Amino acid sequence: MTVAEPARPVRTGVNIAELTVTELSSAIKRSLEDGFGFVRVRGEISGYRGPHASGHCYFSLKDDKSKIEAVIWRGNFARLRFKPEEGLEVIAQGKVTSFPGASKYQIVIESLEPAGVGALMALLEERKRKLGAEGLFEETRKRPLPFLPGVVGIVTSPTGAVIRDMLAGFTERFPTRVLIWPVRVQGETSAAEVAAAIRGFNALPPHGPVPRPDVLIVARGGGSLEDLWGFNEEIVVRAAAESAIPLISAVGHETDWTLIDLAADARAPTPTKAAEWAVPKHSELMERTGELGLRLMQRMRRRLDEARVHWRAAVRGLPRPEELTALPRQRFDAAEKRLSRALMANTQAHAKRLARISPRLQPRLLAVRTEREHARLERCGSRAVEALSRIAAVRRLSLTRISGRLSPVGVSVRLSRASERLEGLDRRQRGAFEALLARRRQIVEARGQMLASLSYHSVLGRGFALVRDASGRAVRSVAGLPDGARIDIEVADGHRQATVDGAPSAAIPTTGSETAESGPAPMTESPDAAQRTSAELRIRPTQRRRSPGGDKGGQGSLF
Repeated sequence: MTVAEPARPVRTGVNIAELTVTELSSAIKRSLEDGFGFVRVRGEISGYRGPHASGHCYFSLKDDKSKIEAVIWRGNFARLRFKPEEGLEVIAQGKVTSFPGASKYQIVIESLEPAGVGALMALLEERKRKLGAEGLFEETRKRPLPFLPGVVGIVTSPTGAVIRDMLAGFTERFPTRVLIWPVRVQGETSAAEVAAAIRGFNALPPHGPVPRPDVLIVARGGGSLEDLWGFNEEIVVRAAAESAIPLISAVGHETDWTLIDLAADARAPTPTKAAEWAVPKHSELMERTGELGLRLMQRMRRRLDEARVHWRAAVRGLPRPEELTALPRQRFDAAEKRLSRALMANTQAHAKRLARISPRLQPRLLAVRTEREHARLERCGSRAVEALSRIAAVRRLSLTRISGRLSPVGVSVRLSRASERLEGLDRRQRGAFEALLARRRQIVEARGQMLASLSYHSVLGRGFALVRDASGRAVRSVAGLPDGARIDIEVADGHRQATVDGAPSAAIPTTGSETAESGPAPMTESPDAAQRTSAELRIRPTQRRRSPGGDKGGQGSLF
């Protein structure tokens, strides 16, 4: 038995609005950003090749089943506590968005951290082996500390308890000059600030306005592995190893260790111990000097805190430049990739064309053509000189003949005749304009008089009245005025409001021509209308007066 399949309906049209590719891509981008916002994603870094030439990073986050594209903008990359590495399992926090230029969605990463303490330790051991292989931790490159430094440079936070303890230690042991380079000792930018401070101290000239320290101390209080991670970054370790000034590492407590401890010339158990190692002990201390120094530091700390709060508040009100230029920068990177390939292809095409043409280029052909053109140029030059001589002789003879006929008397006579003619035309023009103006003025005055005579205001001045209903239209029949209707009566000296009261009385018979021409008669108020509290009027049609001259001499209706 064969069962017939039901016929499928044919869709002849769909009432769906058409979208351009850009409109559809923008709508998808808004849906992704509104629907997800900021997310935290755990995955393995794949395809990381370091920062792009523009400073941005492009790679992927994947697990055993899926993969998502990831982007780190240049500004966020500089603030990361540690840099991404191929194969590292991380937890990324950012915003899900899309790149319309390639029709793909991606996550824009703002913060990055390893997935757990085990990953941090593995990364730390890998980095230790890498830097140790380069010789940065060798004991032979470490230098002895100066016995009596004149200036001590300290790289630490100006608001923590570490600096106060160290300053107290310096004060108790030996009065020396201390330079503090304030940095953040925890957070995304701590590594870059510490490295910049070490290099900044080394960049000071030996006898400049700011004295160059004889010894440096990098100090921070204790904390967890994540808190001290900024001192494990390569940029900090390399800056410590490259320092020309002896450096003491005083990061954390005695049980804590970081990679900067291995690269420094000496590692102190605590920041206070680093202050004791830097200067010899001095038993005498001037109490006043210590108080003034403490007050100065407190004042500086308050000023720095006030300035920091002020600038942070100002920064919150500004739009983030990364968000404004995110898509243009990504499009620029994509265009840069295509441009390099296009330039290479263009160069190869021109090289092939030059290779085909080069065998036909010979110096002998160019020399023969140059000689031929040189001879031709000499012939043309001689011909031009001869022609110029002939033309000059003819022109000189013509000018000689014409100069005899030239005289200023004829020009003066023509100028005087033209001046007289111009004066006559000016007088005629003025007369014609005044006559035209007078005729136009007479026409305007005549039409003004006609307009005044035809205006209905002149009719109102002879005792007539104009009746309008509530909508402002002229009343032509009492049949359209129900009881209680509001009307407006206009006479020569103003308006009065009235209300229709009572039924219309019988009309006085008139001839057909008079009824057709006269229209509605003027309205008058009843004698007792002024005594009523509400100004009510009784509407009744009246017969129009006829002038002795009949219809031709009478005033026709204006309504």
